Amino acid sequence: MTTHVLLIDDDPVQRRLLKHAVERIGHVPHLAENGRQGLEMLAKHGDKIGVIILDLMMPEMNGIAFLNALREQGTEVPVIVQTGQGGIETVVMAMRAGAFDFVVKPVSPERIGSAITNALKVDNGQGSRSSSRNRSGVIRFDDIVAVSPAMARVMELSRRAAQSDIPVVLEGESGVGKEMVARAIQSGSERAGKPFITVNCGAIPHNLVESILFGHEKGAFTGATEKHIGKFAEADGGTLFLDEIGDLPLEVQVKLLRAIQNGEIETIGARRPQKVDVRLISATNKDLIAAVKAGEFREDLYYRLNVFPITIPALRRRKEDIPVLARTFVERFAASQKLARVPELTPAAMALLTAYDWPGNIRQLENTIFRAVVLAQDDQLNIGDFPQIAAQIPGYIAADGESIFSGKRDVVTAPSLAVSDMPEVYPDFGGAFATPVGVNYPGASKPVAQTEGSLAAIGEDGEVRPIAELEEELIRFALRFYRGQMSEVARRLGIGRSTLYRKLKDYGIDPDNPLKQVEPETA
Repeated sequence: MTTHVLLIDDDPVQRRLLKHAVERIGHVPHLAENGRQGLEMLAKHGDKIGVIILDLMMPEMNGIAFLNALREQGTEVPVIVQTGQGGIETVVMAMRAGAFDFVVKPVSPERIGSAITNALKVDNGQGSRSSSRNRSGVIRFDDIVAVSPAMARVMELSRRAAQSDIPVVLEGESGVGKEMVARAIQSGSERAGKPFITVNCGAIPHNLVESILFGHEKGAFTGATEKHIGKFAEADGGTLFLDEIGDLPLEVQVKLLRAIQNGEIETIGARRPQKVDVRLISATNKDLIAAVKAGEFREDLYYRLNVFPITIPALRRRKEDIPVLARTFVERFAASQKLARVPELTPAAMALLTAYDWPGNIRQLENTIFRAVVLAQDDQLNIGDFPQIAAQIPGYIAADGESIFSGKRDVVTAPSLAVSDMPEVYPDFGGAFATPVGVNYPGASKPVAQTEGSLAAIGEDGEVRPIAELEEELIRFALRFYRGQMSEVARRLGIGRSTLYRKLKDYGIDPDNPLKQVEPETA
């Protein structure tokens, strides 16, 4: 079905890219250079527009002011906001102002397409995803809610892994969905429909691990009266998923290595080994390399298992997934609780969920939504339905059903905001650009005094600093000074946007937080 999509962005290059992406998926684009033009376009074609894609940082009328204007007019067209490098507080403001979803620049056509599709489904009352899992328990790749670029990469690697029996190690924190990915790999492979056996290696007593994995014959243990089939034998022809593989005792690791190498297992008490055909997928929330160095994990086993590693990022690293995950869980639990209507997450509640870092990842988000749906008093889920989450965010105050940032951040209120009213996205530099007190340079009679916003030409060693250091520091400052507006940063620095993005990678600068040091990308 063809939809008219309004694209509002002050960057002509971004508008052109968005226009091509929207046309590529069969929709009709309408272009506006800022919020005021967007409102004029809505006044002319409002009955046609099905989705709005909105840049947050624009002259004349920024994205927040545009969202506030839509709310005042009572317009309910779903809005997908684009955040360049504005930080999570800016995204939270947009969600509170009523944004449906957000994407992070540079955004792929696939991500734009999925965001538009989800917005149209919810706007039509269809829901963003199936409200319940497959009744057979089979999980396919399409069942995994993943719209962020980081998870798109995980899905791409997982689909490739499904095309062969290559050993896979899924790395990531607890609760990120490693078992779901493992099940999707199984269902997408030639072993679909065959057994999928899960073993949590960290939950089994050490003296029983060998028996549970490989089984035992009658009489192998005192009091044993019958044969026990191990998990390897149960998984014969299918997939064995070894969760928390790093917790396996060293003595069991030897037998596991032999089973992988020879394709046969040694059942305790049996006279001869047993051949098995098992696809092995392992998962861990530990650093296995560190475990190898500490002598806690066999190096030869590590290289046998770690043929195809896939790292699943924590939910706080892919906040784009939070809105669609939250809506999916609400729909699922509303169906399981047989509610007459699916509760709606208010903009304030969605902003709260997006602002939180979710140390328990998807599992914690799922349980939080479950509790809120079960205890819901009406057809809306607001901040009051998530008291434990609001209490854990510094500076987040619940008052009259609304949320505000307090402390060093500006208060976020309903009135329209101008560019100058935007909150301070990045933490205070606190003199990061000042010359250290007491530092002298050759030939100087006293230390150089410096004010914030100027760069120190002399380092702590009293020598002139390298140009690369000064360039990196200047880029970090410019990102903060112009609040993540990449076009403005590039223009003021006198370089192209592509050059700016390359330098961010070269220097290991996180555009969302210029003070943070990340690992520079290498060729």
